[in-house]
Amino acid sequence: MTNLLDLDYEHLVSYIETFGEKPYRAKQLMHWIYQESLIDFNEMTDISKVFRDVLKEKTSIQLPSIMSDALSDDGTRKWLFDVGGNNGIETVFIPEDDRGTLCISSQVGCALECTFCSTGRQGFNRNLTTAEIIGQLWLANFYVRQQEGYNALANSERIISNVVMMGMGEPLANYDNVVSAMKLMLDDRAYGLSRRRVTLSTSGLVNAMDRLKEDCPVALAVSLHASNDKLRDEIVPINKKFPIKELMAGCQRYLEKAPRDFVTFEYVMLDGINDSIEDAKALLKIVKDVPCKFNLIPFNPFPNSGYKCSSGDQIRRFKEVLMNQDYIVTVRKTRGDDIDAACGQLAGQVKDKTTRSLKRINLIQ
Repeated sequence: MTNLLDLDYEHLVSYIETFGEKPYRAKQLMHWIYQESLIDFNEMTDISKVFRDVLKEKTSIQLPSIMSDALSDDGTRKWLFDVGGNNGIETVFIPEDDRGTLCISSQVGCALECTFCSTGRQGFNRNLTTAEIIGQLWLANFYVRQQEGYNALANSERIISNVVMMGMGEPLANYDNVVSAMKLMLDDRAYGLSRRRVTLSTSGLVNAMDRLKEDCPVALAVSLHASNDKLRDEIVPINKKFPIKELMAGCQRYLEKAPRDFVTFEYVMLDGINDSIEDAKALLKIVKDVPCKFNLIPFNPFPNSGYKCSSGDQIRRFKEVLMNQDYIVTVRKTRGDDIDAACGQLAGQVKDKTTRSLKRINLIQ
Protein backbone atom coordinates (compact mmCIF):
# COMPACT_ATOMS: atom_id res chain seq x y z
CA MET A 1 0.00 0.00 0.00
CA THR A 2 1.46 3.36 -1.06
CA ASN A 3 1.87 6.03 1.61
CA LEU A 4 0.89 9.28 -0.13
CA LEU A 5 3.24 11.23 2.15
CA ASP A 6 6.15 9.57 0.33
CA LEU A 7 5.21 11.34 -2.93
CA ASP A 8 6.05 14.91 -3.91
CA TYR A 9 3.82 16.58 -6.51
CA GLU A 10 5.49 15.12 -9.61
CA HIS A 11 5.46 11.60 -8.23
CA LEU A 12 1.89 11.98 -6.97
CA VAL A 13 0.72 13.06 -10.44
CA SER A 14 2.41 10.05 -12.00
CA TYR A 15 0.93 7.74 -9.38
CA ILE A 16 -2.71 8.84 -9.70
CA GLU A 17 -2.45 8.72 -13.48
CA THR A 18 -2.13 4.94 -13.09
CA PHE A 19 -5.76 5.05 -11.88
CA GLY A 20 -6.80 7.13 -14.90
CA GLU A 21 -7.07 10.35 -12.87
CA LYS A 22 -6.11 13.85 -14.05
CA PRO A 23 -3.20 15.86 -12.53
CA TYR A 24 -5.57 18.28 -10.78
CA ARG A 25 -6.49 15.44 -8.42
CA ALA A 26 -2.93 15.58 -7.06
CA LYS A 27 -3.38 19.27 -6.26
CA GLN A 28 -6.66 18.50 -4.47
CA LEU A 29 -5.06 15.73 -2.42
CA MET A 30 -2.13 17.90 -1.40
CA HIS A 31 -4.47 20.70 -0.36
CA TRP A 32 -6.41 18.40 1.96
CA ILE A 33 -3.37 16.63 3.39
CA TYR A 34 -0.99 19.55 3.94
CA GLN A 35 -3.09 22.71 4.06
CA GLU A 36 -6.17 21.33 5.82
CA SER A 37 -4.30 18.66 7.85
CA LEU A 38 -6.80 15.99 6.89
CA ILE A 39 -5.90 12.33 6.52
CA ASP A 40 -9.40 10.85 6.28
CA PHE A 41 -10.29 10.36 2.61
CA ASN A 42 -14.01 10.52 3.48
CA GLU A 43 -13.62 14.19 4.41
CA MET A 44 -12.04 15.17 1.08
CA THR A 45 -15.37 16.28 -0.30
CA ASP A 46 -14.32 17.65 -3.70
CA ILE A 47 -12.88 14.27 -4.70
CA SER A 48 -15.32 11.82 -6.27
CA LYS A 49 -16.53 8.96 -4.10
CA VAL A 50 -15.29 6.46 -6.67
CA PHE A 51 -11.74 7.79 -6.49
CA ARG A 52 -11.91 8.08 -2.70
CA ASP A 53 -12.79 4.38 -2.59
CA VAL A 54 -9.77 3.62 -4.78
CA LEU A 55 -7.55 5.68 -2.48
CA LYS A 56 -8.84 3.88 0.60
CA GLU A 57 -8.15 0.50 -1.02
CA LYS A 58 -4.76 1.22 -2.59
CA THR A 59 -3.14 3.95 -0.49
CA SER A 60 -2.65 5.25 3.02
CA ILE A 61 -1.63 8.45 4.78
CA GLN A 62 0.60 6.98 7.44
CA LEU A 63 2.23 9.24 10.03
CA PRO A 64 4.70 8.41 12.80
CA SER A 65 3.09 7.97 16.22
CA ILE A 66 4.06 9.94 19.33
CA MET A 67 6.19 8.25 21.97
CA SER A 68 6.61 11.38 24.10
CA ASP A 69 5.77 15.09 23.99
CA ALA A 70 7.64 17.57 26.21
CA LEU A 71 7.11 21.31 26.63
CA SER A 72 10.00 23.44 27.90
CA ASP A 73 9.68 26.39 30.26
CA ASP A 74 10.72 28.66 27.37
CA GLY A 75 7.98 27.36 25.05
CA THR A 76 10.18 24.95 23.09
CA ARG A 77 8.37 21.69 22.39
CA LYS A 78 10.05 18.35 21.65
CA TRP A 79 8.43 15.22 20.31
CA LEU A 80 9.82 11.70 20.19
CA PHE A 81 8.19 9.96 17.24
CA ASP A 82 8.00 6.19 16.83
CA VAL A 83 9.36 5.05 13.47
CA GLY A 84 9.22 1.31 14.17
CA GLY A 85 11.81 -1.28 15.08
CA ASN A 86 12.14 0.14 18.60
CA ASN A 87 13.47 3.39 17.10
CA GLY A 88 12.46 6.96 17.89
CA ILE A 89 13.34 10.28 16.27
CA GLU A 90 13.20 13.73 17.80
CA THR A 91 11.63 16.88 16.39
CA VAL A 92 11.76 20.31 18.05
CA PHE A 93 9.53 23.38 17.65
CA ILE A 94 11.15 26.67 18.70
CA PRO A 95 8.77 29.64 18.96
CA GLU A 96 10.11 33.17 18.69
CA ASP A 97 8.46 36.58 18.44
CA ASP A 98 8.87 36.85 14.67
CA ARG A 99 8.98 33.21 13.58
CA GLY A 100 8.30 29.61 14.46
CA THR A 101 11.14 27.24 13.63
CA LEU A 102 10.88 23.48 13.35
CA CYS A 103 14.03 21.36 13.66
CA ILE A 104 13.55 18.13 11.70
CA SER A 105 15.43 14.82 11.78
CA SER A 106 16.52 13.02 8.60
CA GLN A 107 17.91 9.71 9.92
CA VAL A 108 17.45 7.31 12.81
CA GLY A 109 20.71 8.19 14.53
CA CYS A 110 23.76 9.29 12.56
CA ALA A 111 26.76 7.47 11.14
CA LEU A 112 29.16 10.42 11.01
CA GLU A 113 30.30 10.21 14.64
CA CYS A 114 30.93 13.90 15.37
CA THR A 115 32.37 13.59 18.84
CA PHE A 116 30.51 16.51 20.46
CA CYS A 117 27.04 15.44 19.26
CA SER A 118 24.72 13.25 21.30
CA THR A 119 23.02 11.85 18.18
CA GLY A 120 26.36 10.65 16.83
CA ARG A 121 27.02 8.75 20.04
CA GLN A 122 23.80 6.77 19.62
CA GLY A 123 24.89 4.99 16.46
CA PHE A 124 22.92 4.63 13.23
CA ASN A 125 19.95 2.48 12.24
CA ARG A 126 18.50 3.69 8.94
CA ASN A 127 17.45 6.60 6.75
CA LEU A 128 14.02 8.10 7.27
CA THR A 129 11.49 7.85 4.46
CA THR A 130 10.08 10.95 2.80
CA ALA A 131 6.85 10.31 4.71
CA GLU A 132 8.69 10.19 8.04
CA ILE A 133 10.47 13.47 7.26
CA ILE A 134 7.51 15.48 5.99
CA GLY A 135 5.37 13.75 8.62
CA GLN A 136 7.32 15.58 11.32
CA LEU A 137 6.20 18.90 9.84
CA TRP A 138 2.63 17.65 9.46
CA LEU A 139 2.44 16.44 13.06
CA ALA A 140 4.14 19.48 14.58
CA ASN A 141 1.84 21.81 12.66
CA PHE A 142 -1.20 19.79 13.75
CA TYR A 143 -0.31 19.61 17.45
CA VAL A 144 0.99 23.16 17.86
CA ARG A 145 -2.29 24.42 16.42
CA GLN A 146 -4.04 22.79 19.37
CA GLN A 147 -1.84 24.62 21.90
CA GLU A 148 -3.20 27.54 23.89
CA GLY A 149 -2.29 30.72 22.07
CA TYR A 150 -2.33 29.04 18.66
CA ASN A 151 -5.67 27.25 18.68
CA ALA A 152 -7.64 30.29 17.53
CA LEU A 153 -5.56 30.74 14.37
CA ALA A 154 -6.98 29.89 10.96
CA ASN A 155 -5.28 27.23 8.85
CA SER A 156 -4.17 29.98 6.48
CA GLU A 157 -2.14 31.63 9.26
CA ARG A 158 1.34 30.16 9.32
CA ILE A 159 2.70 28.94 12.66
CA ILE A 160 5.80 27.16 11.40
CA SER A 161 7.54 29.73 9.20
CA ASN A 162 11.02 28.18 9.11
CA VAL A 163 12.31 24.63 8.83
CA VAL A 164 15.86 23.62 9.66
CA MET A 165 17.17 20.21 8.68
CA MET A 166 19.31 20.13 11.81
CA GLY A 167 17.80 17.30 13.84
CA MET A 168 19.08 13.74 14.08
CA GLY A 169 21.20 12.57 11.16
CA GLU A 170 23.17 13.95 8.22
CA PRO A 171 20.55 15.13 5.70
CA LEU A 172 22.76 14.75 2.65
CA ALA A 173 23.45 11.11 3.50
CA ASN A 174 19.71 10.54 2.93
CA TYR A 175 19.69 12.62 -0.21
CA ASP A 176 16.69 11.47 -2.24
CA ASN A 177 14.20 11.33 0.63
CA VAL A 178 15.33 14.66 2.10
CA VAL A 179 15.09 16.42 -1.27
CA SER A 180 11.63 14.94 -1.89
CA ALA A 181 10.46 16.16 1.54
CA MET A 182 11.95 19.62 1.03
CA LYS A 183 10.17 19.90 -2.33
CA LEU A 184 6.89 19.37 -0.43
CA MET A 185 7.89 22.05 2.10
CA LEU A 186 8.53 24.51 -0.75
CA ASP A 187 5.55 23.56 -2.93
CA ASP A 188 2.71 26.12 -2.84
CA ARG A 189 0.28 23.20 -3.15
CA ALA A 190 1.61 21.90 0.19
CA TYR A 191 3.36 24.20 2.71
CA GLY A 192 4.68 26.93 0.41
CA LEU A 193 7.73 27.85 2.46
CA SER A 194 10.32 30.18 0.94
CA ARG A 195 13.66 28.65 -0.08
CA ARG A 196 15.25 31.23 2.18
CA ARG A 197 13.31 29.82 5.13
CA VAL A 198 14.29 26.19 4.66
CA THR A 199 17.85 25.55 5.84
CA LEU A 200 19.80 22.34 5.38
CA SER A 201 22.73 21.77 7.71
CA THR A 202 25.49 19.44 6.58
CA SER A 203 28.77 18.23 8.01
CA GLY A 204 30.23 18.74 4.56
CA LEU A 205 29.30 16.03 2.04
CA VAL A 206 30.66 18.06 -0.84
CA ASN A 207 29.52 15.77 -3.65
CA ALA A 208 25.94 15.93 -2.39
CA MET A 209 26.16 19.71 -1.98
CA ASP A 210 26.94 19.91 -5.69
CA ARG A 211 23.81 17.87 -6.45
CA LEU A 212 21.65 19.90 -4.08
CA LYS A 213 22.41 23.23 -5.72
CA GLU A 214 20.95 21.83 -8.95
CA ASP A 215 18.05 19.81 -7.56
CA CYS A 216 16.68 21.84 -4.65
CA PRO A 217 18.78 24.85 -3.60
CA VAL A 218 17.81 25.99 -0.10
CA ALA A 219 19.69 27.99 2.52
CA LEU A 220 22.89 26.17 3.50
CA ALA A 221 24.53 25.80 6.89
CA VAL A 222 27.82 23.95 7.25
CA SER A 223 28.94 22.34 10.50
CA LEU A 224 32.56 23.54 10.47
CA HIS A 225 33.62 23.46 14.15
CA ALA A 226 37.37 23.61 13.53
CA SER A 227 39.83 25.85 11.71
CA ASN A 228 42.33 23.18 10.66
CA ASP A 229 42.16 19.68 9.19
CA LYS A 230 43.97 18.02 12.09
CA LEU A 231 41.32 18.99 14.63
CA ARG A 232 38.39 18.62 12.24
CA ASP A 233 39.54 15.09 11.32
CA GLU A 234 39.18 14.28 15.01
CA ILE A 235 35.88 15.94 15.93
CA VAL A 236 34.12 15.83 12.52
CA PRO A 237 35.53 12.62 10.98
CA ILE A 238 33.90 13.12 7.56
CA ASN A 239 36.63 15.74 7.11
CA LYS A 240 38.98 12.87 6.23
CA LYS A 241 36.92 12.36 3.05
CA PHE A 242 36.14 16.04 2.36
CA PRO A 243 38.90 18.21 3.91
CA ILE A 244 38.47 21.92 4.59
CA LYS A 245 39.94 23.22 1.30
CA GLU A 246 37.60 20.97 -0.69
CA LEU A 247 34.67 21.96 1.53
CA MET A 248 35.30 25.68 1.01
CA ALA A 249 35.40 25.19 -2.76
CA GLY A 250 32.11 23.31 -2.55
CA CYS A 251 30.55 26.19 -0.61
CA GLN A 252 31.64 28.63 -3.31
CA ARG A 253 30.02 26.48 -5.99
CA TYR A 254 26.82 26.13 -3.96
CA LEU A 255 26.41 29.89 -3.70
CA GLU A 256 26.11 30.13 -7.48
CA LYS A 257 22.49 28.97 -7.16
CA ALA A 258 21.69 29.39 -3.47
CA PRO A 259 18.65 31.46 -2.40
CA ARG A 260 20.87 33.37 0.03
CA ASP A 261 24.17 34.99 -0.90
CA PHE A 262 26.06 33.50 2.04
CA VAL A 263 26.75 30.24 3.81
CA THR A 264 26.24 29.99 7.56
CA PHE A 265 29.17 28.32 9.26
CA GLU A 266 28.21 26.63 12.52
CA TYR A 267 30.91 26.41 15.14
CA VAL A 268 30.43 24.66 18.47
CA MET A 269 32.38 26.28 21.30
CA LEU A 270 34.42 23.64 23.13
CA ASP A 271 36.47 24.77 26.10
CA GLY A 272 40.18 24.45 25.41
CA ILE A 273 39.62 22.58 22.15
CA ASN A 274 38.70 25.06 19.40
CA ASP A 275 37.96 28.33 21.17
CA SER A 276 41.26 30.21 21.36
CA ILE A 277 41.97 33.58 19.75
CA GLU A 278 44.41 31.75 17.46
CA ASP A 279 41.58 29.44 16.40
CA ALA A 280 39.43 32.46 15.54
CA LYS A 281 42.20 34.01 13.45
CA ALA A 282 42.79 30.72 11.63
CA LEU A 283 39.06 30.48 10.97
CA LEU A 284 39.14 33.84 9.21
CA LYS A 285 41.85 32.58 6.88
CA ILE A 286 40.07 29.42 5.76
CA VAL A 287 36.75 31.16 4.96
CA LYS A 288 38.20 34.27 3.31
CA ASP A 289 36.92 33.34 -0.17
CA VAL A 290 33.42 32.25 0.93
CA PRO A 291 30.72 34.87 1.63
CA CYS A 292 29.49 33.78 5.03
CA LYS A 293 28.26 34.50 8.49
CA PHE A 294 29.00 32.60 11.68
CA ASN A 295 26.75 30.95 14.21
CA LEU A 296 28.67 30.18 17.40
CA ILE A 297 27.01 27.38 19.37
CA PRO A 298 27.68 27.07 23.10
CA PHE A 299 28.26 23.36 23.69
CA ASN A 300 25.25 21.70 25.28
CA PRO A 301 26.35 18.94 27.65
CA PHE A 302 25.22 15.33 27.56
CA PRO A 303 26.37 12.35 29.66
CA ASN A 304 30.00 11.25 29.17
CA SER A 305 30.64 13.73 26.38
CA GLY A 306 34.14 14.55 27.62
CA TYR A 307 33.68 18.22 26.67
CA LYS A 308 32.88 21.45 28.48
CA CYS A 309 31.36 24.58 27.03
CA SER A 310 33.62 27.59 26.54
CA SER A 311 33.12 30.35 29.08
CA GLY A 312 30.92 33.29 28.22
CA ASP A 313 33.96 35.56 28.23
CA GLN A 314 35.86 33.32 25.84
CA ILE A 315 32.92 33.10 23.47
CA ARG A 316 32.69 36.90 23.54
CA ARG A 317 36.41 37.28 22.75
CA PHE A 318 36.19 34.73 19.94
CA LYS A 319 33.18 36.54 18.51
CA GLU A 320 34.92 39.91 18.62
CA VAL A 321 37.84 38.61 16.52
CA LEU A 322 35.39 37.65 13.78
CA MET A 323 33.24 40.77 14.07
CA ASN A 324 36.30 43.01 13.86
CA GLN A 325 36.69 41.73 10.29
CA ASP A 326 33.10 42.78 9.52
CA TYR A 327 31.52 39.34 9.68
CA ILE A 328 28.00 38.87 11.01
CA VAL A 329 28.32 36.64 14.06
CA THR A 330 25.50 35.29 16.20
CA VAL A 331 25.73 33.23 19.36
CA ARG A 332 22.97 30.66 19.35
CA LYS A 333 20.63 31.09 22.25
CA THR A 334 20.20 27.83 24.10
CA ARG A 335 16.56 26.78 23.91
CA GLY A 336 14.85 23.78 25.44
CA ASP A 337 17.86 22.49 27.37
CA ASP A 338 15.60 21.53 30.29
CA ILE A 339 14.00 18.91 28.02
CA ASP A 340 17.26 17.99 26.20
CA ALA A 341 16.05 19.73 23.05
CA ALA A 342 19.03 22.02 22.57
CA CYS A 343 21.52 21.81 19.72
CA GLY A 344 23.62 18.65 19.94
CA GLN A 345 21.41 17.05 22.59
CA LEU A 346 18.98 15.16 20.35
CA ALA A 347 19.49 11.46 20.88
CA GLY A 348 16.11 9.89 20.22
CA GLN A 349 15.94 6.13 20.58
CA VAL A 350 18.28 4.32 18.22
CA LYS A 351 18.88 0.62 17.74
CA ASP A 352 22.43 0.87 16.38
CA LYS A 353 23.20 -1.24 13.32
CA THR A 354 26.71 0.05 12.66
CA THR A 355 30.16 -1.00 13.75
CA ARG A 356 30.90 2.71 14.36
CA SER A 357 33.45 2.76 11.58
CA LEU A 358 33.61 5.27 8.76
CA LYS A 359 34.70 2.46 6.48
CA ARG A 360 31.23 0.93 6.80
CA ILE A 361 29.26 4.09 6.00
CA ASN A 362 27.54 4.04 2.65
CA LEU A 363 27.94 7.71 1.75
CA ILE A 364 26.61 9.23 -1.43
CA GLN A 365 28.93 8.42 -4.31
